[in-house]
Amino acid sequence: MSHMEQELFKQPKESIPLAERMRPKKIEDIIGQQHLVGKEGLVTQMLMSGAIRPMIFWGPPGTGKTTLSRLLADKVNSRFIQINAISSGVKELREIISQARDSLISGKKTVLFIDEIHRFNKAQQAALLKSVEEGLLTLIGATTENPSFEVISPLLSRCQVYILNSHSFDDLGAILDDALKKDELIKGTKISPEARDEIVRLSGGDARVMLNALEISTSLLKSKKADEIKVEFVKEVFQRSNLIYDQAGDEHYNTISAFIKSVRGSDPDAAVYYLARMLEAGEDPKFIARRLIVLASEDIGNAEPYALTLATDSFTAVNYIGMPEARIILSQVATYLASCPKSNAAYKAINKAGEDVRKMPNLSIPLHIRNAPTKLMKDQGYGKDYKYAHNFEDGFVEDDFLPKEIKERIYYEPTEIGREANLKKYLERKWKKRNKT
Repeated sequence: MSHMEQELFKQPKESIPLAERMRPKKIEDIIGQQHLVGKEGLVTQMLMSGAIRPMIFWGPPGTGKTTLSRLLADKVNSRFIQINAISSGVKELREIISQARDSLISGKKTVLFIDEIHRFNKAQQAALLKSVEEGLLTLIGATTENPSFEVISPLLSRCQVYILNSHSFDDLGAILDDALKKDELIKGTKISPEARDEIVRLSGGDARVMLNALEISTSLLKSKKADEIKVEFVKEVFQRSNLIYDQAGDEHYNTISAFIKSVRGSDPDAAVYYLARMLEAGEDPKFIARRLIVLASEDIGNAEPYALTLATDSFTAVNYIGMPEARIILSQVATYLASCPKSNAAYKAINKAGEDVRKMPNLSIPLHIRNAPTKLMKDQGYGKDYKYAHNFEDGFVEDDFLPKEIKERIYYEPTEIGREANLKKYLERKWKKRNKT
């Protein structure tokens, strides 16, 4: 039994949260995450080999990262030390490493579990490297963020990353039923089928949130002198659904990515759904407005140039108005942009031109289009034989504007979509090199 478990054992059960009371005592008791703890699971196979390696559990909140870490330490009969990266520093890490060295001399290995390891800065993470390399301690990190971005490469390369998934509806239902059957304090409590489904749905895949909500719902049951937990009790507990959305984390990027791809994919319904999801989770509306401005150029461009004007104006309007009315402005712009014809020709053009600039830097600009503010420059040929376009029919004259090495290059290739189709026809009518392609 770990030190933490011993402390919990001393506490009155009423003071221990239901989520803690229901924490599985054996790996076989874990519900869900069968890709890790099932018969053919990666963690199960590792345990069968008789040793655990440094690892990082990556997954949403309430999916069992801490539980799995404790049970692994117990399985290999090791000292288990748990710290949280928010409240720990290098000094504490050094003390733990020193204790681990002493413990190893006496034949006992140490498992160090660091919750929210992504909160450690680079220096703190680097302080772990040597001890992990030498095997003084076995590191198990837990993070809700992508370790590829949040854990330094040398440490990450020494750890196996295991992904935990959000609990499914069935998994959460099984965990809830298990609590109602086994927990001494709530055992036998009745819950209506509608309330059961609602509490599972609103938990957003987080078992801890669900069990906490169940415990509070049980308290409401007693205070309201009802004979079962009803759906209105559950709604009262949650107030609003538990949206998993960390504005600096993966769900932030996942949702904004889904939003952008929905607009790009011309699906206004999906776009407004992800917009609502971001706003309900507390996303900064100005961040969304900025993304729409970029999207208007990158994905719509000259197929509908007005999209950029509308998107830019929306940022000003959102800034003036603020929430909650800003949601209406964002909805108007998102649905309009999703419904516009699409072209990424301007985006592709700057990418191709940039590639040439990097490959062939400082190509000589043709003399005839250089500025000639001094007599010396004029004598050297700057501006000589420049043809002023407005002196020609239709305000156009075919000339060489690109450096001679790339004078036949075509970077901007308009599509035949929306207003850009007219630009394509105009350019092909004027430029011979475009007709060659």
